[in-house]
Amino acid sequence: MTTIRKVIIPAAGLGTRLYPITKAQPKEMLPLGRKPAIQIVAEEAVANGLDQILIITGQHKRAIEDHFDIGLNGHSSATNHNFFPNILSNGDVSFFFVRQSRPRGLGDAVAEALPFVGDEPFAVALGDAVITEGGCPAGVLQRMGELFGDRRPAAVVAVRQVPDDAVSSYGVVEPSNGVGEAFSISDIIEKPQPSEAPSNFAVTARYIFSPQIFSYIARTPKDDSGEVQLTDAMRLMLQDGHDIWAVTLASGEIRYDVGNFYEYAKAFIVMALADPEEGTALSQYVKEIVNGRHPAKAANGEEDWE
Repeated sequence: MTTIRKVIIPAAGLGTRLYPITKAQPKEMLPLGRKPAIQIVAEEAVANGLDQILIITGQHKRAIEDHFDIGLNGHSSATNHNFFPNILSNGDVSFFFVRQSRPRGLGDAVAEALPFVGDEPFAVALGDAVITEGGCPAGVLQRMGELFGDRRPAAVVAVRQVPDDAVSSYGVVEPSNGVGEAFSISDIIEKPQPSEAPSNFAVTARYIFSPQIFSYIARTPKDDSGEVQLTDAMRLMLQDGHDIWAVTLASGEIRYDVGNFYEYAKAFIVMALADPEEGTALSQYVKEIVNGRHPAKAANGEEDWE
């Protein structure tokens, strides 16, 4: 079985849909509970056996590099072990960084990783999409890696079913011969209209590739916005007869996005309520607000709780 150790975490997007909170703060560094989103993504990767992590950053993203700097501000490694208990306690984990000078699409961002990857298969985990299972790192990357080792396809993608009216927000796969926990695909279409979508299985921010992907990215034309899309490169692979498989999220695995304020707010609330120390108290506070009570005013004697 092929062992996959390297993972690319793209984090170079501008995050304009979250302005003004991302004007100077990378969206990947926005907190979900106590941790920034990208740390949760890194912890998921490590929990699934990936210990060589390349983060692709861009302009105004220095905070990401500073966050993962083990020697930051003179803190000892023991102190940083407390910052990253689910990363450093798993053994030797190495972080690397490269900059995408201008945001030219996900395909272009992945292409920046060629010197890091070499001739090895590798994973991609988007830095603004968290996948958890009961508050713990999801195991979808491990299942994808096992399938890659068994089948040796050109690529494996994680997918989940989305409502029909939401398919235009995602890359959508066309199953080859039925669906299940894992299935082969015959096509992948970026943001189709619902009437043109081949299924409602949407690509879900996790990928595994053979090194072949780099030659296909180099052949992929830019889209109408001048960007190179990873979905388009995968489509070229399929057209050349290469196998690509999909692995569905398990029933308890949930994806949370840091893409727009509504999705980010939902993700923050869920992660905050799952906090082992303050989650119970926060849950009660939220219930009081939902029931029309105002805990802060009541504490100041400004509201009758009865």
